[in-house]
Amino acid sequence: MERIPMTPDGYKKMKDELDRLLKVDRPQNIKDIATARAHGDLSENAEYHAAREKQSFIEGRIQELQSKTAKAQVIDPSKLKHSKVAFGAKVKLFDLETDEEKEYFLVGPDEADVKDGKISITSPVAKALLGKEVGDEVTIQAPSKIFKYEVIEIVFE
Repeated sequence: MERIPMTPDGYKKMKDELDRLLKVDRPQNIKDIATARAHGDLSENAEYHAAREKQSFIEGRIQELQSKTAKAQVIDPSKLKHSKVAFGAKVKLFDLETDEEKEYFLVGPDEADVKDGKISITSPVAKALLGKEVGDEVTIQAPSKIFKYEVIEIVFE
């Protein structure tokens, strides 16, 4: 079984969503289906069809989350001691062209949220950063242009 790296926070969010689906959303959906079924003719009952469609979504999401949590390899970055960029690192970069600082947090694929600065360990940016140390220059080839950064800080928290 292929393991999926995940931070403790990412794992907790996934487990919380799974618990909510199992304990709140699924039971409510079962009640909604029963209520809609009691309204009679199912072939023209929009409420019933909507509830069944929602049931399909809920069950699919439950299966997906159960699979991902079973494969999760929870790695606590605060327990890591590295001088090089690795999973769980918060990396501060200095853009050599714009003189701006950027910060990325390398997380598992299911935790990535670019707006929040969390990038997947499998992304091109993260792959370019892996193994780098403070002071190293990194060149990242994006579809539109080439970015040049200097690694100015690596933190595991």
